[in-house]
Amino acid sequence: MKVVNVHQRLLYAPPEQVGDLIDSLASPSDALWPGQAWPRLKLNRPLGVGAAGGHGPIGYFVEAYAPGQMVRFRFTAPRGFDGWHGFEVLEATPAHCVLEHRIEMTLRGLALLTWPLAIKHLHNALLEDALSQAQISLGNPPKAVPWPAYVRLLHWFAAGGRRVPQSLPWRLHVR
Repeated sequence: MKVVNVHQRLLYAPPEQVGDLIDSLASPSDALWPGQAWPRLKLNRPLGVGAAGGHGPIGYFVEAYAPGQMVRFRFTAPRGFDGWHGFEVLEATPAHCVLEHRIEMTLRGLALLTWPLAIKHLHNALLEDALSQAQISLGNPPKAVPWPAYVRLLHWFAAGGRRVPQSLPWRLHVR
């Protein structure tokens, strides 16, 4: 089964500033990944082609990287995820741009069940949180995208029964 999953957010900042968010991924000063509520994105070395890691049960390595513009990760886990995901700055004007996250993959085996039943829902919530984190990092007001009850339940199970920290500005309504 072919999957294309796209999340975009208009950000009121120059493309260079938004590119800096991508460049900060997996660093101690990561300003894009919402690691307070989700498993941290970790790499075995600084962001660059060949760096390997992932977040939670999702594994990948950096397949392509253009500093300040884009990063593409090739999946290595879970089994059955054949494809890539990545962030890219799509320029609109010198004062604003669109930050996009895209997945393009083919699912095989058990992934034909785990993606539509659980991973897709968690992924969508994580990416909307990442885009809200980008807005906060740039001084833009965040667009809060509430988690559906099913996502809250899946997140609770995945987090071993822990709740989302209430200190996240766009997550204050989650109980």
